[in-house]
Amino acid sequence: MNTAGRVIKCKAAVLWEANKPFSIEEVEVAPPKEHEVRVKIMATGICRSDDHVVTGAMVMPFPIILGHEAAGVVESVGQGVTAVKPGDKVIPLFVPQCGECQNCLNTKGNLCSKTDLGTSLGLMPDGTTRFTCKGKAIYHFLRTSTFTEYTVLHESAVAKIDSAAPLEKVCLIGCGFSTGYGAALQTAKVKPGSTCAVFGLGGVGLSVVMGCMAAGASRIIGVDINKDKFAKAKELGATDCINPRDFQKPIQEVLTEMTGHGVDYSFEAIGHADTMIAALASCNMSTGVCVMAGLLDSEISIDPTLLLTGRTWKGTALGGIVLKMAVKTIQHFLSWQFTNHSKRGFSSKRQLKKSTALNISIRHANYPPLVPHRNPLILKSRKHHTSVWHQHWSLSPDPDSNTTLPQLPFSHYSGSSSLLFLGWKPTECIPKLVSGYLEKKFNSDLLITHTLPFAKVNEGFELLRAGKR
Repeated sequence: MNTAGRVIKCKAAVLWEANKPFSIEEVEVAPPKEHEVRVKIMATGICRSDDHVVTGAMVMPFPIILGHEAAGVVESVGQGVTAVKPGDKVIPLFVPQCGECQNCLNTKGNLCSKTDLGTSLGLMPDGTTRFTCKGKAIYHFLRTSTFTEYTVLHESAVAKIDSAAPLEKVCLIGCGFSTGYGAALQTAKVKPGSTCAVFGLGGVGLSVVMGCMAAGASRIIGVDINKDKFAKAKELGATDCINPRDFQKPIQEVLTEMTGHGVDYSFEAIGHADTMIAALASCNMSTGVCVMAGLLDSEISIDPTLLLTGRTWKGTALGGIVLKMAVKTIQHFLSWQFTNHSKRGFSSKRQLKKSTALNISIRHANYPPLVPHRNPLILKSRKHHTSVWHQHWSLSPDPDSNTTLPQLPFSHYSGSSSLLFLGWKPTECIPKLVSGYLEKKFNSDLLITHTLPFAKVNEGFELLRAGKR
């Protein structure tokens, strides 16, 4: 039956209010308007970003359909759409690429001004919604909303991928894998022969490990309080794995002693203030680079000398990658023999306030403490998977100022993060990612830990919160 131009009735996981379970409902999905695309979601994942909306930590309007890391097939397109056609396999982009705004045209950035990140309106660009349930309008999440059999996205928010790519394997590219891999290759620009420390060996942390290995790092030290993650980390490229609880001294001192001068690059993929400071302090005091790849769970107060001595402290938006292009690249090597990638890329809106004090605090507005090593899950729509995330923080002068789809299965993969994708432009990411894949430098299949049917979306979130893997 041809559904183009018609309203589609399908199943979706609707969140009617905060701190309540998802309800599998029949929803009506309107046909795409001009420059919009309606996609049949085949796989989607659960990430901590989704859970922040559930708990009320991330303020969004209700009722809402969550989900933003997925893969699917174009069902129909609106007038003027030229990038994709019905039948194309695509990955939704919660960071779109309009190609016209200042950010898209700037060679240094990837955070398109047409994203819903930071505004949290829950609406399409024209200010309306495409979902209704029981006569009530249902809001969108980051203009993706993938916890549903069908969703509508703007043309600039979908990336066409290789028709041979397995959707259940590549859905993670929409957020998590790109975040971690790009943190190493593009944001930090890890150099061959360097020493790296990765705090948090969840999905994003493991992707960082793979990125460091692909960059030619000679030593990659994984840091985590869960020793069960060590074997997987080493399989993906970590040379050493240490548990902070095994030492009587701060972990940054341990890392400094292990390397003699501190690591060249450190990555924090957990989201805790203490590990963020430890990661910064663990890198070389003069030339070290520390990348924030985890969503902070509280304010952070730092000793300014940690930076004044020469260290560089960086953040990144989804690794900064231009998704439409990078997805094709990663997808290329994924379809070769690759598998799933980790999740938690995430979006972030930063508000910078002028600070007159050296002892600044970084506060994640609207976010509660996070589980140290969170594990996004993947909702699998009959044959597929995925995941999500979102960050918001501000600098203040005083530290004291204060899942889918009807019958979709789920895959749970370890994860944690805070970058907005890779952090690079297509001309950089394509050759690097293709080379990494062809050289078999990583195996993303190891990032998936659970697969559940869609009807068990609430169970998936329970696993996420419990850190089960």
